[in-house]
Amino acid sequence: MSAPRLPLTVIVPTFNEEEILDDCLASVAFADEVLVVDSFSTDRTPEVAAAHGARFVQHEYVNSATQKNWIIPQARHEWVLLVDADERVRPELASEIRALLADSPAHDGYWIRRRNHFLGREMKHGGWETDAVIRLFRRDVARYQDREVHAEIVLPGPLPTLRGRLDHYSFRSWRQYWPKIAKYTDWGASQAFRDGKRAGRASIVLRPALRFFKMYVLRLGFLDGAEGAQLAMLGAFSVYLKYSKLWEMSRRSTAPGRDA
Repeated sequence: MSAPRLPLTVIVPTFNEEEILDDCLASVAFADEVLVVDSFSTDRTPEVAAAHGARFVQHEYVNSATQKNWIIPQARHEWVLLVDADERVRPELASEIRALLADSPAHDGYWIRRRNHFLGREMKHGGWETDAVIRLFRRDVARYQDREVHAEIVLPGPLPTLRGRLDHYSFRSWRQYWPKIAKYTDWGASQAFRDGKRAGRASIVLRPALRFFKMYVLRLGFLDGAEGAQLAMLGAFSVYLKYSKLWEMSRRSTAPGRDA
């Protein structure tokens, strides 16, 4: 008789996700526990979670890494799959994870590639096609880096990459994404400042142009049509905002009369 499959907890961080949470939770219905950690949503997020039988807890949000590190130890099962509300677990990925957990995983964590969608189109170029994240891991050994933005799981040694993918719908409309741009560039500038980086005129002018050239030309973003052009412009604009905000921080830190 084959050994039973190891149980799995899926963690889903949320804040006002009533429009997209239903599809996310439906895609992780194969898990033994679904744990939603919410940042005090004011919409119907709690009701949507309850309709899927998810365990629902709330915690004040500081940043993504802090929120995830707070909730990971509270998973009931040793193996954890972390899925954002704007992501979907594809059926082939769910099957692969079930098979892996039925066969005593040899590693403490696994990379999962993402199919990123921009304004309804899967982006196959521009750099988004290589996107991968560590999302399947052992609860007791995996934690996120202490960073405000772009934090990743810290695990020693090389880790395998699963064949199945997550679908990622981070950019659904400009109206939906605009607050995210402001937030992420704030965090990026703040993290860079704490890391000792500073910005001048060259950073503000050259870095956005280089980002556009890399995404649109070197990474073949032009093959993704109008969406590829918009994505490259968005990448350049995000870089511009980040380094403009870092420049402002740098200027204030050296302003005459500033307290040491």
